[in-house]
Amino acid sequence: MVGKVEGRKIRLFLDILVESEWSIGGRGGNFLFVVFGVDGPFLYHRQISQSNSLLSTAQLSSMDNIHQPQNNHKIKRRRILILSAFLSLLVVAVVSIAVSQSHKNHGGSDGGGVAAQAVVKSTCAATLYPDLCISTINAAAATASAAVKSSKDVLITALNYTITTVERNFFTVKKIAAGRKSSLTPREKGALHDCLEVIADTLEELRDSKAELKDFGFKNYSLSDHKEKLMTLLSAAQTNQESCLDGFSHDTADKKIREALIAGQMHVFRLVSNVMAILKNLTDAEIAAKGSNKMSDSSMGRRLEEEDQQAWPEWLSAGDRRLLQASTVTPDITVAADGSGNYRTVAAAVAAAPSGSSRRYVIRIKAGVYRENVEIPRAKTNLMFVGDGRTTTIITGSRNVIDGSTTFNSATVAVVGGGFLARDITFQNTAGPSKEQAVALRVNADLCAFYRCDMLAYQDTLYVHSLRQFYTGCIIVGTVDFIFGNAAVVLQNCDIHARRPNSGQRNMVTAQGRDDPNQNTGIVIQKCRIGATSDLKPVQSSFPTYLGRPWKEYSRTVIMQTEISDVINPAGWYMWNGNFALDTLFYAEYQNTGAGAGTSNRVTWRGFRVLTSASQAQPFTAGNFIGGGNWLSGTGFPFSLGL
Repeated sequence: MVGKVEGRKIRLFLDILVESEWSIGGRGGNFLFVVFGVDGPFLYHRQISQSNSLLSTAQLSSMDNIHQPQNNHKIKRRRILILSAFLSLLVVAVVSIAVSQSHKNHGGSDGGGVAAQAVVKSTCAATLYPDLCISTINAAAATASAAVKSSKDVLITALNYTITTVERNFFTVKKIAAGRKSSLTPREKGALHDCLEVIADTLEELRDSKAELKDFGFKNYSLSDHKEKLMTLLSAAQTNQESCLDGFSHDTADKKIREALIAGQMHVFRLVSNVMAILKNLTDAEIAAKGSNKMSDSSMGRRLEEEDQQAWPEWLSAGDRRLLQASTVTPDITVAADGSGNYRTVAAAVAAAPSGSSRRYVIRIKAGVYRENVEIPRAKTNLMFVGDGRTTTIITGSRNVIDGSTTFNSATVAVVGGGFLARDITFQNTAGPSKEQAVALRVNADLCAFYRCDMLAYQDTLYVHSLRQFYTGCIIVGTVDFIFGNAAVVLQNCDIHARRPNSGQRNMVTAQGRDDPNQNTGIVIQKCRIGATSDLKPVQSSFPTYLGRPWKEYSRTVIMQTEISDVINPAGWYMWNGNFALDTLFYAEYQNTGAGAGTSNRVTWRGFRVLTSASQAQPFTAGNFIGGGNWLSGTGFPFSLGL
């Protein structure tokens, strides 16, 4: 072991430096040093008189160029030798401290390292990728400020490591985008832009998770709700990795770039999976307990919800409920295509809205057809769109995959800012069935609700991408996979209609994208009506229609207490690709009615089930699945917390 250098010896050495060879003519003054010795840090302070003053290293360098005494060379040599000796002693001190600290953190004579490894191993055993979990914690522990003593310490360490990895991954993708810029197709450029956007979202969601973990048990809602919010954020962060890669799945050229990205994206996917698994397996008390590893504020980032706002996750405040119910709403600004409002376009009104608003900001959109693509950015929180009616206020676009867009950025309206509300509006994509994926509305924002809105398109109409969402009294129309994504979403009292697709196509109502068994996501359709549009009804026997198919491995969709027409094929559900996900998906039906509700001829997959008791269905009610008891009571429009 390297020998120790005690603080008293460093003090003595500094005295020699100050009082002898480095004392040259000039002004005196006070000199302050912070020194780190083996026996702890200390402050060194000396006052030097004018006759024996000390200059800084930078001043010494400049003085050598000005003064030319006879013994200048010898003075320089002495200074260098003394400085070298001093730095050597400091290096020895630092090494000694590091070795001493390493022994404290990783074993020493008390066996602490063995105990820490036992904690790491037992905690990581609950993850899907235990070897990665253990190697991650060990790598991070090498620079940690405290030893791992509990499962919460493992959780904090894994989360910090994941945040750092995502930061690096962002710049890696940015470098790939810059390096291939001249050879990229428009869709590839768009897909890389999507990647950078969702990676940035991932970073925000992980930082928000870190902040939530730090505040666990200190907010005005229950520990179980607090934990559910953490699971929601982590589920979204994980979903983003798949969304990045999905943009490069359209043709052979796209897939070449996918190969360059997949290692980094899947590494982050697995890291987030491990964090989520650790969190899920901790009790509320364990999460609330103070850990050995401090939750520093250095990577906290911006919080979407300020402490003085309404008490999330009580999504809708009393004021928001009144806004949703009121026959008239006083807007902050008005959009009118005819020029009678503050703005002519919805996008201009969104741009003018305040960022990070702590109150509801209402944008009235007067009757008219608005041909534009609108994005509500992450910074634009708590916005509300109020239309003049679902048949009169229409926002429409036509972006689609065939014409060079990605599915992600084909959305006519994309909501990224949290706390978004909308009522009495139609969101539409008119690309048509031959243009493949063409989204009318995409929502990857938390705490969003839609009332009396229409989502009209063909393939991929409503992209419920991630986080928590609620739809009531809405109409959703489409063909293939027309309600898809990986949000935790409940649709109640909605009319869901399949329309006539292209020849040879099958209609799929849902394509849920849950890709990890620990995610708290899924699509719940409750007390709705599933049927066919007028153009499909006469020919529905030529176009089979199904309740859904598994987009991802752990796809989860529950349809309960819903009227299902005979447009739905007796098999009910359809496969995605051979046997993919048939054993791991979760598809369930409960107390449905109508000509298409019979289950005797349903698929016999291991993952499909008919729920036979209220206790089996209760976890998928609005009260349990999205914590509706915190925010739905008192809204005034149709909803149900239970069955």
